[in-house]
Amino acid sequence: MTRGDGHAQPTTSRTHSPPPGGGRDRAPRLLWAPQAWIDGRWRDAAVLETGSDGCWRSITTGQPPPADAAVLDGPVLPGLVDAHSHAFQRAFAGLTEQRAAGRDDFWSWRDRMYGVALNVTPAELRRWAARLYSELLLGGYTQVCEFHYLHHDRDGQPYADPLTMCTALADAADDAGIGLTLLPALYERAGFAQPALRDDQRRFAADPARVIALRDGVRALGRPRLRAGVAIHSLRAASAEAIDRLVDAVADDGAPIHVHVAEQTGEVDDCLAATGARPIEWLLRRHRPDARWHLVHATHALPGEIDAVARSGAGVVLCPGTEANLGDGLTDVPHWLSSGTPLSIGSDSHVTRAWPEELRWLEYGQRLQLRQRNVCADPAVAGGSTAQRLFERALHAGAAAAGFAHWGLRAGARADLLVVDAGDSALDELPAGALLDALVFSSPTRPFAGVLVAGRWAVEPAPRGASGGDAARR
Repeated sequence: MTRGDGHAQPTTSRTHSPPPGGGRDRAPRLLWAPQAWIDGRWRDAAVLETGSDGCWRSITTGQPPPADAAVLDGPVLPGLVDAHSHAFQRAFAGLTEQRAAGRDDFWSWRDRMYGVALNVTPAELRRWAARLYSELLLGGYTQVCEFHYLHHDRDGQPYADPLTMCTALADAADDAGIGLTLLPALYERAGFAQPALRDDQRRFAADPARVIALRDGVRALGRPRLRAGVAIHSLRAASAEAIDRLVDAVADDGAPIHVHVAEQTGEVDDCLAATGARPIEWLLRRHRPDARWHLVHATHALPGEIDAVARSGAGVVLCPGTEANLGDGLTDVPHWLSSGTPLSIGSDSHVTRAWPEELRWLEYGQRLQLRQRNVCADPAVAGGSTAQRLFERALHAGAAAAGFAHWGLRAGARADLLVVDAGDSALDELPAGALLDALVFSSPTRPFAGVLVAGRWAVEPAPRGASGGDAARR
């Protein structure tokens, strides 16, 4: 392939098969961990029992290891949801960090990204997505929300099977062993004043009827770790009337609705010119989002808009690694937190692929801007721990963004967990109260020794006494 800027685009020689994520064998029915993150704090000596349905049957603490339990070498955390992903952009990571001339910003990056989008085949999408999803597992994510708009063949014509690209992503998730929430996106125009798509957007076209058909087709696949909701690419990419039709069509559906909004100041200016209102203001006034809605980025949100989003019940998905890489700007994280808005995180373009790094960027951006420390902490919450406050928000909001009513280490939730590699030099000999802070801010090189998804090992821990966790990752 070649990119839209004429440079070499990754070919199959760079598109490797994903590393195997362990045997993905069902874990023993009983697991024992020295500590487990339950209800927002560490609990000692946890016995975790999985059911045949892939959910937690029971979790108790303060117990010695049962004779038939698998004893885990490190503390365990619930997996997080990666609430915003464009898997095909993984093929592009690292290839846009040079500027030949002029100004380089989000819009010039987007034009080059379209060159990737125009050329990727279903087989390449599956390979790149499987590689990405394996990386996300190692980064502590056990479910990923795929904001999917790469619908058609390279000439812009529908595939004979409209689910071709959705199936490629679902297959990739199965290859890796991760859970997937697919969000086919409404996409019908190039901008507020451009009623049609640009030629280099031809693969993205989808009206409300097509979005609903894709959602229903994904659900009909019947795969146990696969869910589906819907997405609206952005207010600039879909007319208000089309958004209304899609929202009406999902009125009785409790699945999530995701939308990019207010990521760029240029988008804010264009929305003002076209509608007389800023994007978040217009969204709240015209479409009245509720708790099913998740506003992706919301970078340029005014204080009153943040409060209005909080009152609506909608959540926000922040992607600090990508937002930094693209030069989007910084949103007002302390205000989002204090407003009570559900706040999840996403890896978006996948220049970063681990939640500890995303949370670190979330806090460090505020520190750099405000010249303060522990900006996102609240002395009245989690003992003033920055990492604990951000992790808890991302844990619960991410579950809603992926369409789960129950999540975490609790009976009835899907049996997902992360085994912390306590032998990593950045974590060694730390007291439990500092472990989550160190995971985020001490930069461990291999934070997770094992990853369980729906009661099966996606990354299997090394046997007790083995050196490190590398053996499980080969």
